[in-house]
Amino acid sequence: MVELGMYVVLGWLAAEADTPSGKPAAASAVLKHVDVFHAGQDGYFAYRIPAIEAAADGSLLAFAEARKHNLNDPGFGKQDIDLVLKRSEDGGVTWSAMKVIEDPGELWSAANPATVLDRTNKRLWVFYLRCRPERNTHTARPGTDDVLLLARWSDDHGRTWSDPMDLTSVARDMKDPHWRITVPGPGGAIQDRQGRLLVPCWKYEGWQNFAIYSDDHGRTWRRSEFVPGGKEGDENQLVELSDGNLMMDIRQSKGPHRWRTVSRDRGQTWSQPQPGHQVTPVACAIERLPRSASGREQDLLIWTGPKGPGRHTLILQLSSDDGKTFGQERILAAEPAAYSDLTVLPDGSVGVLWERDNYKKITFTRLQREMIANLASGDKQQ
Repeated sequence: MVELGMYVVLGWLAAEADTPSGKPAAASAVLKHVDVFHAGQDGYFAYRIPAIEAAADGSLLAFAEARKHNLNDPGFGKQDIDLVLKRSEDGGVTWSAMKVIEDPGELWSAANPATVLDRTNKRLWVFYLRCRPERNTHTARPGTDDVLLLARWSDDHGRTWSDPMDLTSVARDMKDPHWRITVPGPGGAIQDRQGRLLVPCWKYEGWQNFAIYSDDHGRTWRRSEFVPGGKEGDENQLVELSDGNLMMDIRQSKGPHRWRTVSRDRGQTWSQPQPGHQVTPVACAIERLPRSASGREQDLLIWTGPKGPGRHTLILQLSSDDGKTFGQERILAAEPAAYSDLTVLPDGSVGVLWERDNYKKITFTRLQREMIANLASGDKQQ
């Protein structure tokens, strides 16, 4: 394994952070931040859009977009983006050399990873986009292969990967004259307790949020109904609730909060969206911590995103009522922070992969099970 940079050891900052009730939090602990991807390394200008998954053998997989020329998104100006991966076999302390999962060609882009582990057969999936040069959300042509939604899988815990599987015709209505693109996540794909694989997706032109899902371990896929209401939103994540229903957490590009919607039929239809977290427009992360991992009588939901103003100060919040309320805010990093993704490790600890230092780094932070349990035990809902 290759050690990538020194630990940056920060206080848990609980002593300085106020609880929602206004009282100082008493607990304290130490967080260790490990920088996984560094701008300028391995021939790339910068790395963006983190996604993280714990494989069946306990190893961690950190995915990112390796942006070759600048920080631009796919298809804007001179840009070339490869999908890359690093693995850790020691819980995130050290990380392997970088592996390129897909390099689609000069000025093409492989972008927007979303991952899920099939617990039944231990197969690990990554869903992503392949964009032609100068094609993106606004310039992709309806009914064409300007932007494809692809999937690959690994049966050896991320060491090797399949050829891509093209899901574009499932994830997009190719006959719709206005439907330019379907984008997964980033992050937020899940498997429900009955084994269904679900990938959160959003579309343009005409913003809509929905999911694609498979009941046969990825051999065939279907598309859900749209989230109703016509709310503008994208960059969504899924989480399973304690009763088996599903919740989608959606970035709102215009407005002070996120949107949340619930499915009571395993992701086939969705409720009218309701206001969620107040947060700057950014990709946030949500994950279910099972009661077996949290030591509580019920599941917890974990949410990470920037407190602000803007993309600054990464925070963690917990919910013990299936996302109706989130409480006991904790600061993970009081510095510039943008996109984040979450995974639960086999020992019940939580891994956070997040954009740091104005996109100069993508960093891994591990939250020990005891730390989450202590935080949960003092949780006072807002």
